[in-house]
Amino acid sequence: MKLLVKAPAKINLSLDVLHKRPDGYHEVEMIMTTIDLADRVELTLLEEDTIHILSQNRYVPDDQRNLAYQAAQLLKERFQIKKGVEITIEKTIPVAAGLAGGSSDAAATLRGLNKLWDLGLSMEELAELGSEIGSDVSFCVHGGTALARGRGEKITPLPAPPTCWVILAKPFIGVSTAEVYRRLDLNGMQHPDIKQMVKAIEDNDYQKVCQNVGNVLEDVTLNLYPEVALIKDQMKRFGADAVLMSGSGPTVFGIVQHDSRMHRIYNGLRGFCDQVFAVRMLGEPHSLD
Repeated sequence: MKLLVKAPAKINLSLDVLHKRPDGYHEVEMIMTTIDLADRVELTLLEEDTIHILSQNRYVPDDQRNLAYQAAQLLKERFQIKKGVEITIEKTIPVAAGLAGGSSDAAATLRGLNKLWDLGLSMEELAELGSEIGSDVSFCVHGGTALARGRGEKITPLPAPPTCWVILAKPFIGVSTAEVYRRLDLNGMQHPDIKQMVKAIEDNDYQKVCQNVGNVLEDVTLNLYPEVALIKDQMKRFGADAVLMSGSGPTVFGIVQHDSRMHRIYNGLRGFCDQVFAVRMLGEPHSLD
């Protein structure tokens, strides 16, 4: 028995860090939305009590380091599942890109195995399990658009953002999220206006969404990696309505509403950037069907 589950990437329209918590994590407020750039996760039931990860991408680990593996292992242990699963991950989302690819694969595994193993868990229960795996997994279980608080696990759903194109560009570098957070100056940062972004989305106001994008991690990554700053400058020069780095980077995205401008930015970036995508925002949450 097999099941194919879509695992879409996310972008951060706003990302704020409030303070460092006693548990070592940072307290965050983020507005995230899923986009139409997705991995495909195929789950195949196995009679033997084992977990296999298969992927053609050499950067995807096939052991306990893989978040999809951790998701399957968590469900097996929590619900005493004695059967196994083969998880085939077809990567489209760039690895270590600030787009939650690994987290989305884990979330897709949770949703898929909930059905395959007939666990009957709600979306909220799956999201709570996801929070044990990684900070973005809870959001990726739900999908759509949401305000995430805590360390990312407290999810408040929001309406879909205004319809637009998202152009993403990732340079051929990896960014250490831990290093970015370590270098973050909690006293000297300019905080994005999360409330205004929520209102812009609720009002379906494209211009206000563009005016209120913000990411407090951006300056740290731009200082560490000048190529990220270059991509951001190029996107602005080519005419994106708003440009922002997603997560801790290094992927930069620009948003536009018009097809002609999307093509101009996409073609302009392909000249000097390894991975460029033009996709739509999804905005709608996942279902358990």
